[in-house]
Amino acid sequence: MKTEHKEEMKARRRNIALKVAYDGTAYHGFQRQSPPVTAVQNVLERKLAVIFGDTIELAASGRTDAGVHAYGQVVNFFTNGSIPIDKVPMAANSLLPDDIVVKEAWEADFDFSARHSAKAKTYIYRIQQGATPNPLTARYAWYERRPLDINLMQQALAMLEGTHDFSAFRAAGGAPMSPVRTIYEAKVEEKPGNLLEFTIYGNGFLYHMVRNIIGTVANVGLGRISLERFAEIFASLDRHQASATAPACGLYLYRVEY
Repeated sequence: MKTEHKEEMKARRRNIALKVAYDGTAYHGFQRQSPPVTAVQNVLERKLAVIFGDTIELAASGRTDAGVHAYGQVVNFFTNGSIPIDKVPMAANSLLPDDIVVKEAWEADFDFSARHSAKAKTYIYRIQQGATPNPLTARYAWYERRPLDINLMQQALAMLEGTHDFSAFRAAGGAPMSPVRTIYEAKVEEKPGNLLEFTIYGNGFLYHMVRNIIGTVANVGLGRISLERFAEIFASLDRHQASATAPACGLYLYRVEY
């Protein structure tokens, strides 16, 4: 939501919240972009304006990057539109492209903000393993031919749990905020089809934090970084000591809690 329009938007009668899923491959992230660049927010706002009959400015739980996907992005917006809330998902999905879907809609309290009211988020990240790439997961997982040691990676992930300064995994360019975050759970599991699935659940995340963690943990799994060295990197608070950022295609915003 544009800051200069906030009071105008809040004067409207309804605060609508949506749970949205999308394949981020074709979009320049979630956050609204200037044409000809298209983001998920551009498409959603344009189609919701048709349904509600007024201008729509979304607030979102998080600004996923280009190529990142979502099962459970949450947005909210203020409107005077009168469409019944139970009709919103069907109406929206009849207009939206196949790679963006409104899963749920509800009337939110007037002080609800998809961004500021969020208490915790869960991200998942997928790595595809195998002797050859899988073309059916190329847009949805990071391909790594060499086998990764799941036990070593789990030990590295366990170091992240708790309240810590995550500066070592914070990319430059994000909004200024405290680097201290609490991770409630960090794990990796083997899934069918030679997939590894990482789950990271915490009270908040820094810019590129999950992808920077995965890039470094994967190097533990490949034997390039020892567990001792991983602990040193984490404690250093120095992004330059951690590994390269993992590709966007493997990352999903899975759930947001309020």
